[in-house]
Order: sequence, then structure tokens, then C-alpha cells
Amino acid sequence: MKKTFDSATLRGITVATILPFREDMSIDWNGYERTLRHCATADVASCVFVNGHAGEATALSDQEKAEVLRVTREFVTDGRPLMAGVVPMGLPQALSQIEAALKGGADVVTIFPPEAIAGGNAATRAPVLFFEEIAKAFPEVPLSVFQFPVASGFGYSTGVLADIAQIDTVVAVKEGSGTILAYEENVRAVKKVAPEVQILASNFNWFFAQLAFGADGILSGMASVTPHLLNALWQASEEGDLGKMRAVADRLYPMVKAIYHPAPVVDMHTRIKEGLVELGVIERSMPRAPLLPLNAERVAEVRQAFAGLTAAEA
Repeated sequence: MKKTFDSATLRGITVATILPFREDMSIDWNGYERTLRHCATADVASCVFVNGHAGEATALSDQEKAEVLRVTREFVTDGRPLMAGVVPMGLPQALSQIEAALKGGADVVTIFPPEAIAGGNAATRAPVLFFEEIAKAFPEVPLSVFQFPVASGFGYSTGVLADIAQIDTVVAVKEGSGTILAYEENVRAVKKVAPEVQILASNFNWFFAQLAFGADGILSGMASVTPHLLNALWQASEEGDLGKMRAVADRLYPMVKAIYHPAPVVDMHTRIKEGLVELGVIERSMPRAPLLPLNAERVAEVRQAFAGLTAAEA
């Protein structure tokens, strides 16, 4: 598969799209299409990622996930890859979700770790076997690895991640290990054994440090709200211009702080929606249960961080 799928098409910004809802909690399709026009055009995004955490995939029905894929596929018609999240409890769900994603037009599937990986299994051979079974069932499907923070119990150890990267159909790693030490070790290990596998930096509150060390791109829900700034950071890193990178990172910092620093971090995508509300892209930031709406203090923090910024600048 690595010989037929050009993993370099993933280089750059992969936007993990948010999904807005109406007051009755049905999907706001008009708002979603405005979001795509804001963050998923070819000038800012190399790849579009749907049905992941940012898109609240676990709160969607199978029919809704299929519709998200359909609408996004109709928007991304210029040859850029469409990536879909697979968030399974185990192997049977993984296989059925991959099949559905392919029917919806996905080019790449990003495999989230199943529940059984926690409790110490993330450092055993279990994750490798899991990916090998997926590759056996879908030998022509490009796979991306969703690397969780190591501290969560779902993050793969460096050795395990390197072993997964050597599976023929694995083309990328969404690298979100949570520490710069783990990030560096993982990048070095994966690139040593599988240099064509793309490292998509995904540690959301230190983009600058990841790109300064090295990455093949950024994969983030933050790109839903600040696609131009993240793309500017990426372009500066491609130029090797640390001064320009620092300048862009300084502009991003108030927004990164408002979205990612407060607890609970699980509210980050709702805060991203609130940023889109402030920019005039969508009408409301309400998430689906079990996520909770933002309190007044958090709304004020996000709005202050985005105040005075236009959608074209973000």
C-alpha cells in the first residue's frame, strides 16, 4: 500500500473538523458547510479529517457519520485526501467502521486505540496485532495511527509505535503523546524504521516546539478555527525560519491558552466552536451529551482571545 498511496499528500495541515449543532441538537449542516469553507479549502488544508474527537464522533449515529462523510466528500473534490476516524471498542467495530468510512468516500482511516489497549496493554504486542488484523482484513486501505497521550494509558510505547509503523498499510501517525520527550523519541524511532510514514504533530498546546524539532504536518481541531495561522506556522517551519515561527506562535498563544489550558481539557472542541461563534462562522457552540456547555467564564475567555480577529485572519 505504501507503494500505491502517496503518504506525502498528507504533508501540511490536516484539519480535524468540528461539527456544529442546532438548538434541538440536530446537525447544523449550513454551519458545517460554512466551517468547511473557513478551514478546509486547499490554500490552508492538505487533508480533511472527519468523525474524530473534534467532530464528536462518539455522539453521532452511524447514519450521521455517513452523512458527515458524504457532505465533506462533496466539498473535497480536488484530489486532496479525506481522512475518517475509526473509534472502536474492539476489532469487530473497527472493521465495520472502516467499511462504512470507505463507502462514504474516505481515502485514509485513522484508528483510535480500543478500550482493551488500556491497563498496560499499550506497551505490549496487543496493539501491533490489532493493526495487523486490520491490515489483513483491508489490505488496500491506508491506515493512520491515533497516538494518545502516554499518561492516558492509551498511548503506545515507542517500541510498539515503531512496530506498528512498519505494517505495510500504515502511512501516518497522529502524534499526540503529550510530552516533548515522548514526541522526540517516537519521531526518531518511527523515522528510523519507516521514513515514509508521515508524523502529523497533534500535541495541541505546543505546536511550535513540535515543528521546531520536526514533523511532516499538523493534525488538529485547532485548524478548524485558526487555519490560516496554523498554516503560517507550518510554512515558516518549512522555511526553517524560527523567528517567523515565534511570531506566529505569539499570535496563536492567547487562543491556544483559552482553548486548551483550562480544565477539563475535554471541553477543548467546544471552546473551538465558541471561537468560531466569535468569528461569525457558526451560530452556537453547544456540544452533544455527555459533553457540557461552557460556563460564562470560559465563554468570556475564548471570546476575549478571539476579539478583533477576523475569520480571514484566523
